Amino acid sequence: MIDLSIIIVSWNVRELLGRCLASVTASAQIRPGLTTEVIVVDNASSDDSAAMVARDHPYVRLISNSQNLGFTRASNQGIRASSGRYLLLLNPDTEVLGDALGLMVDYIEAHPQVGLLGPKLLNPDGTVQSSRRRFPTLATAFVESTVLQRYLSQSQAVKRYYMLDRSDDEEQEVDWLMGACLMARREAVAAAGLLDEGFFMYFEEVDWARRIRQAGWQVVYLPQAQVIHHHGQSSGRDIPHRHINFNVSKWRYVRKHHGPLPAMLLRWFLLATFVFQMAEEAAKLLLGHKRTLRRERLGVLARVLRSRLRP
Repeated sequence: MIDLSIIIVSWNVRELLGRCLASVTASAQIRPGLTTEVIVVDNASSDDSAAMVARDHPYVRLISNSQNLGFTRASNQGIRASSGRYLLLLNPDTEVLGDALGLMVDYIEAHPQVGLLGPKLLNPDGTVQSSRRRFPTLATAFVESTVLQRYLSQSQAVKRYYMLDRSDDEEQEVDWLMGACLMARREAVAAAGLLDEGFFMYFEEVDWARRIRQAGWQVVYLPQAQVIHHHGQSSGRDIPHRHINFNVSKWRYVRKHHGPLPAMLLRWFLLATFVFQMAEEAAKLLLGHKRTLRRERLGVLARVLRSRLRP
C-alpha cells in the first residue's frame, strides 16, 4: 500500500497549482522511502489548469470534472480514488516547505491515536497564519466574520475561538484545523465518514474534525511541519459567491450541530448585517468617498442579499 495520497482540488489557479505540485515533489524527494501518489481533481477550470498538469506533471493522476462540484464533493472524489494509508488534503494555493510531508507522516505513524493532523501555516511573507481553532459556539457564529467582530475583536468568544491563549509554536491537540493542509488517517476516515457534501465549501473541515473526534480520534497541530498558504486564492475571485458560500455553510453547520431554530435566527441575523453594510456603503457613496469602490461593494452586497443565503 502507498504511504501517502496527496489530494489537490483545483479551480482556476494554474500558476499556483504548478508551484504547489513542484513543492510536493521536492518535499517527497527528501524521503526516498516515502511512497506517495498525487491526485489532482480539477473542477472545470477555464485557465488550462488540467492541460498544464497533464503536460508538466505526468506522474499526477488527473480527474477532470465537467462542472465545478465544489471543494467537498471533489475532495471525496479524490479520497475514493486514493489508495494511501494516509490522506493529505492540500489546497492548490499552498507550497510545502522542506521535509513537511515526511514530518507529518512520521508523527501520525508514531501516534496511533491521531486521526487528523495539520502543519503550521505561513503567509507568503513568512509570518504565521492563524489555523488552530476551538469549535464555534453560538456566540462565535454571531460574532466571528460578521460586522460585530469590528467591535468585539477582543471579546472572550473571539479569543477562545482563535486559541489566542496557546502558542503557535507549541505542538498541541486542538478541536479543528484550517483545511488548507490536512493529513488524515484512513481508519479515522472510515470511522467518521467522508466530508459532508452538503457543504459546497467552508465549514466542511470543522464538521469533519468534529466527527473524527466524536469517533474517538485526536486532532493535532504540528508546528514542526510548515506550509505556505496564499490565503483565499483557491476559492477563486468571485467575491459574492465567497460570501454566499461561507455564510450558507456557517448556518448549515449551526443547523446540523445546534438545531434548526438557532440556524434560522443566525441566517436572518446574517442577512441583516449585509443590509447594514449596504447602508454604510450607500452613505459613503453619497458623501463622495471612493465612489468606484463603494459601487463595487454595493454590487457585491446586492448579489449576496438576492441569494437570501440559500444553497
